[in-house]
Amino acid sequence: MELITILLTSIVFIYIVILLQLILGFDKIKSFKRNGAAPKTAFSIIVPFRNEAKNLPNLLASFSRLNYPPELIEIIMVDDFSTDDSERICIRWRMENDAIDTTLLENLRLSDSPKKDAIARAIPIVKHDWIITTDADCTVPKNWLLTIDNYIQSHQPEMIVGAVAYKAKNNWFHQFQQLDLLSLQGTTIGSFGMGKPFMCNGANFAYTKKLFIALDGFNGNQKIASGDDVFLLQKAVAQNPEKVHYLKNRNTIVKTKPENDLFAFFMQRVRWAAKTTGYQSTYAKTLAVVVLLMNLSLVLGCGLWIVGKLEGRILLGVFSAKYVIDYGLLFKANTYLLKGRWLLPLASSIVYPLYASFIGIYSLFGTFTWKGRQFQK
Repeated sequence: MELITILLTSIVFIYIVILLQLILGFDKIKSFKRNGAAPKTAFSIIVPFRNEAKNLPNLLASFSRLNYPPELIEIIMVDDFSTDDSERICIRWRMENDAIDTTLLENLRLSDSPKKDAIARAIPIVKHDWIITTDADCTVPKNWLLTIDNYIQSHQPEMIVGAVAYKAKNNWFHQFQQLDLLSLQGTTIGSFGMGKPFMCNGANFAYTKKLFIALDGFNGNQKIASGDDVFLLQKAVAQNPEKVHYLKNRNTIVKTKPENDLFAFFMQRVRWAAKTTGYQSTYAKTLAVVVLLMNLSLVLGCGLWIVGKLEGRILLGVFSAKYVIDYGLLFKANTYLLKGRWLLPLASSIVYPLYASFIGIYSLFGTFTWKGRQFQK
């Protein structure tokens, strides 16, 4: 029992140190304020999609509301062999919004990653140097491009990472997903503040075509189904870290939809977790291992407590320590992304260790489905 106690306390101590660094790093990323400069940057927005007839109208409507000169916007929609009305919806929108240069392409499958193929399909024909990717199940704020352009003029980056949040309903399943995404977003911002960025979200990701070509695009990780965002980011950080920036401004937060189906949610998280073994960043791999060990130790500790091999006060102490440090990071992410709405994740924190352990272990060996297709690890 003494050895188990030492192991548990050692793991939670390492976990607290890492989370504390992320919390301190979060505060180092200051919010950006627009200076009123006239729009100057031309953007090519790339949207890969497959069977998104339910979501595309909302995304395209948000494009229509963009507060940005239409002549500085190009939209490239890449259809990944949809079998629903997605293509028809895009064509209709293009006809009704002819002020915006819009192109509809069919994907060309060359690798095990349909999304990387879709982006790579679009990049050779983009007309502007700045590329932004987003997803078909998202909506973008009206001052999205205006704020990004202002940041580019002020800081001259070559890659910009932005925030993504769920537009969640007031039910536990959606709120659990929101908390999970908050933890990822908090980690993203904190790692930038620490000077060790390794994570981003392709639903709000911008970079220059010149940088993409210099990094040799997605070459080197085509066999991993996801990761069109993080692998490109990690390449950029390894070669030119001072040109990779996080843009912290509420006018750039892209909203997306949580899953309504438990299986779809599970498959989505497995897909996200499966790419961690391909990370180039040593820090990212270390963090992934520590987080898995922390959650797994709580699950195993609960089992040991049930059979009388661990004292309840030790298990409660470890859980409480994890809960408090997690809350610190979640609170900061919540304040930025959701304007500080009431946050009390106790029930989710009890479920989370089992969820994270299962996802982490399954992602190392299992297959997953995505858009009606099955992928190997």
